[in-house]
Amino acid sequence: MRADIPTYAELADRTDGPAGSSWGLFGPRDEVGAINMIGAEDVVSASRLVKKGAVFSLDHPVNAFPPTPARPAATHSVITMAPNWRDDRLDSFYLQQTSQVDGLRHTRHPVHGFYGGVSPDSLVAGDPTIGVNRWADRCIVGRGVLIDVARYREHIGKPLDHAAGEPITTELLDETLEYQRTDLSSGALVLLRTAFTEYLASFDGQRPTTSAGLRQDRETVRWLWDHRVPLAASDNNALECLPVVDGSPFRGGGETMFDGTMHFELIAMLGMVVGELWKLDELALDCASDGVYEFLLVVKPLNLIGGVGSPPNATAIK
Repeated sequence: MRADIPTYAELADRTDGPAGSSWGLFGPRDEVGAINMIGAEDVVSASRLVKKGAVFSLDHPVNAFPPTPARPAATHSVITMAPNWRDDRLDSFYLQQTSQVDGLRHTRHPVHGFYGGVSPDSLVAGDPTIGVNRWADRCIVGRGVLIDVARYREHIGKPLDHAAGEPITTELLDETLEYQRTDLSSGALVLLRTAFTEYLASFDGQRPTTSAGLRQDRETVRWLWDHRVPLAASDNNALECLPVVDGSPFRGGGETMFDGTMHFELIAMLGMVVGELWKLDELALDCASDGVYEFLLVVKPLNLIGGVGSPPNATAIK
């Protein structure tokens, strides 16, 4: 892990770029963002976490979740090319309809724009600028840490309230890590389990608009950055809680449902990888069984030139 990374407070005080941003920190032409914090030595160290050869896929199937008007279900066709050969095709495949990573093109800051000040004119299909292809080329490999907030809250008799969109505070994250006896001080690719899929199962073919998730406040952003978290992914539908908390300091995006989210800060300002709707239950059960909440994590987005988002193609290995 790089030792020359400024704190979030130092980023907030910078005058050589947008305050609170990491723009330019990894070089003037950087297009991969916070995963620059993962060095070769971190990958080697993470590989040593593999002890028993247990492998966990963290992707739900395509069409696993109820479609939305904005993201309808994909249609899969199996095609007979010749008597002994088959091919297949996906139509209406929205790359962020199921398990996903949000790329650096996914959202712009309402004031400062896209990560690194990239012109929106270049963010078109076929242009590689800050596309998910950059992450595919670089690959995202490192020490994964599961923070199983759902299991901790069940343990103390206070299950997370998805219906109310309960905010998960940094204090709750720290409590969960202490309960798990898990160290996050050296930085990690963080996976947050909220048991959202259990909540989703109570709906009949609909996707709920509420979920427990990270609270929208500066302290959450500071906690993630100061723990040197390059990737934060969850099993819920936004990583953050929905609806957005009253008094969110990130208001001003102009979009009713998403105004006030931290996506603008995490993605556009800090260049973090944000993951949503990851499949974490099987991994969580194994972690609870052996008490080991760290593992080698491999994330390989599609090598789609100019892609905005992608299935994570994520694998945890213990």
